[in-house]
Amino acid sequence: MAVLSAQAVNRATLSRQLLLERADVGPVEAVRRLAGMQGQEPKHPYVGLWTRLSRFADTDLTAAVEAREVVRASLYRGTLHLVTAEDYLRFRTTLAPVLEAGLRMLKDRAEGLEPDKVVAAARKLLQKGPLTFTEIRDALQEQFPAVNDRALGFCTRMMVPLVIHPSQTRWGYQANARFTLAEQWLGREPLLDAVPEELVIRYLDAFGPATPTDFQTWSGLPGAKAVFDTLELERFEDATGRTLYDVPDAPRPDPETPTPVRFLPEFDNLLLAYATRERVIADAYRPAVFTKNLRVKATYLVDGQVAGLWTAEKKRAVATLTLTPFGRTLKRTKAALEREGEALVRFLEPDAKTHEVVTAGG
Repeated sequence: MAVLSAQAVNRATLSRQLLLERADVGPVEAVRRLAGMQGQEPKHPYVGLWTRLSRFADTDLTAAVEAREVVRASLYRGTLHLVTAEDYLRFRTTLAPVLEAGLRMLKDRAEGLEPDKVVAAARKLLQKGPLTFTEIRDALQEQFPAVNDRALGFCTRMMVPLVIHPSQTRWGYQANARFTLAEQWLGREPLLDAVPEELVIRYLDAFGPATPTDFQTWSGLPGAKAVFDTLELERFEDATGRTLYDVPDAPRPDPETPTPVRFLPEFDNLLLAYATRERVIADAYRPAVFTKNLRVKATYLVDGQVAGLWTAEKKRAVATLTLTPFGRTLKRTKAALEREGEALVRFLEPDAKTHEVVTAGG
């Protein structure tokens, strides 16, 4: 079995994630190649595409959302993702067990909850048009007064195929968004049959080479090893002796391929798709990135590895991007970060009169 060095795994990952060089594709194709993008907050996929595509404007993604080519919905791990409409329809049923298992989180609040009845009632409500979850909970509470209102809302979110209705805002969605039935918005119902084998291939296309446990971490689906074993996949060994699987003929660049500095948004896919994340972030830096309140901070990459954090803010007419490095930064690397950072802050705050990049404590 061929052995892949840590740097070889890193370069293969960056290549799949469009981070070795910016891709000359549109946002829909990019979202498809990435097998979706974490969309916990609406701005993050915009930043993630800006850093990955050679020609990208926020209006490009907004237009794709409005054209119903991409949707924002609960999917992998039961969290909000931006995915192509085709992938949502293809994989929603495959991931239904993950979403339904989320009901266990309700614990005592699920007392009296009858999911089938709630799902039927919620569908009937939403057939009349998009609703916010406050409106959904209030309406369901009238029908099920003895059941916790949060349990009613969560059951609806997890068990009814819903997408978020876009709004006329810069990042495509408002804070208190409305939800609509997926089949109404897309004109088709999700595929009836689960296709976990297809999902494994799509995962490896976007994140490989990887282990079945990595796939489970990304998707939330258990029992991945059995699915991997049914597929014709290449096998490698990493530097720790683990078996990594990959699709045949997938790009695995030379480990010495140069890597540009790149800025990643909060909750970027790259940091959430693996059981262990040493391919892109040293264990020593993880506590600074993954917070106790379950946020994943915005980071930047140097030589393919997370090397620091970044934040951006606008005060009056000045937009500032602040770098917080985890260690010493070489002069040439700092110059590259400042060039890329200024381009990013101009993208984020185009109306500011002044754009600057500063280093915390420096």
